[in-house]
Amino acid sequence: MHEHATPSPVSLRSAFWYWLKLGCVSFGGPAGQIAMMHAELVEKRRWISEQRFLHALNYCMLLPGPEATQLAIYIGWLMHRTRGALVAGLLFLLPSLGLLIVLSWLYMAYGHVAAIAGVLYGIKPAVVAIVLAAAWRLGRRTLRSPALIAIAAGAFVAIAALQLPFPLIVFVAALLGMAGGRWLPTQFHAGATGHGGAARYGAALIDDDTPTPEHARFRWPRLLITCALGLALAFFAWLGLALAGGADQPLAQMGVFFSKAALLTFGGAYAVLPYLVQGAADHYHWITSAQMMDGLALGETTPGPLIMIVAFIGFVGGWSHAVTGEQLWLAGVCGALVASWFTFLPSFIFILAGAPLVEASRGNLRLSAPLTAISAAVVGVIASLALFFGHHVFWQANPLPHWDWLAIAIALAAGVVLIRFQVGTIKLLLACAIFGLVLSYLP
Repeated sequence: MHEHATPSPVSLRSAFWYWLKLGCVSFGGPAGQIAMMHAELVEKRRWISEQRFLHALNYCMLLPGPEATQLAIYIGWLMHRTRGALVAGLLFLLPSLGLLIVLSWLYMAYGHVAAIAGVLYGIKPAVVAIVLAAAWRLGRRTLRSPALIAIAAGAFVAIAALQLPFPLIVFVAALLGMAGGRWLPTQFHAGATGHGGAARYGAALIDDDTPTPEHARFRWPRLLITCALGLALAFFAWLGLALAGGADQPLAQMGVFFSKAALLTFGGAYAVLPYLVQGAADHYHWITSAQMMDGLALGETTPGPLIMIVAFIGFVGGWSHAVTGEQLWLAGVCGALVASWFTFLPSFIFILAGAPLVEASRGNLRLSAPLTAISAAVVGVIASLALFFGHHVFWQANPLPHWDWLAIAIALAAGVVLIRFQVGTIKLLLACAIFGLVLSYLP
């Protein structure tokens, strides 16, 4: 039975406990996290209506950064002002960050142990399958016309063969979407998004016709102050690192690098991972490609946004370069915190500064065609990422060059289980970890 009465107002304390719970159980990547928020906040608790939820989500998807994290910040802000945004965003991130720091320490301290190596051997092919499954699912939802298929294919070639930068691919896709939305609108229709026929679950606390709260009204001074504060927080944090150890030492370099990465994460973490590999592994040498694969495997087993893999990169980079001297664990923690701070700070600023503009634009969804084109390009980018990881997992150079057919078989089986039988990511990774552990004890 659905009551149609408006729910009672929600206190910040009640919201605190919900966001903490979400931060601890938000497995399954952005799609799973957004589905959890929809089920709980729209359908069950009715804190926000379907239309308002989807409107916020559409714009979060246009921003660089983890869209599920930004959606949590947005809803927290809409309900409880800036305090609500900070509570929602931090509680969504901190459980994942703490767990990943612990796993990173275990990896660096004991990763050479045969049992842990065996676990990682089983997990890494599954990660390749997870990336491919992500491309498959997004492609099924997005590639609804020949034009969108062509954009996805072009993006794959552009990044895999031509090695063009990801921001350029996103920019070109957005231009194609704008042009296509005007001249070929049927080719760039996003499909059913829920608008116009949104399911109703009863009256919501923030309903379709609820007036914009006073704190959510757009004002130029507030926009400028928020942007200035965000830039100051980033600059003075970097300046402190530069003064403490020099502008060319790893922690200060991480501040600059992960700030750039935060502005490039269109389409989720899978799309920006090639940039992270290129910078962190190939340019700065904080981490190896093999360690990046291991980090992605660990990131898939923790709650929170997958882009939290930046904490693993920061931990390994800090540990490997002994940025604090002899205490390697402290060096790793410092690297993880620096990477996380500069990666996620922009998400808070984007929402706190831009959300009033979003609220003022309700009812105007002319950005749907560029968004659809960007989503199509991201399918191609994710497919190229699977190719990149597959090469590192399946091709063994030592002691003799050969294909690792067992790893290929694990990946194929994992792909079938994910796509055909819809088995959850955590169950799959656990099964592959156990299989790899058993293999490590066989002669």
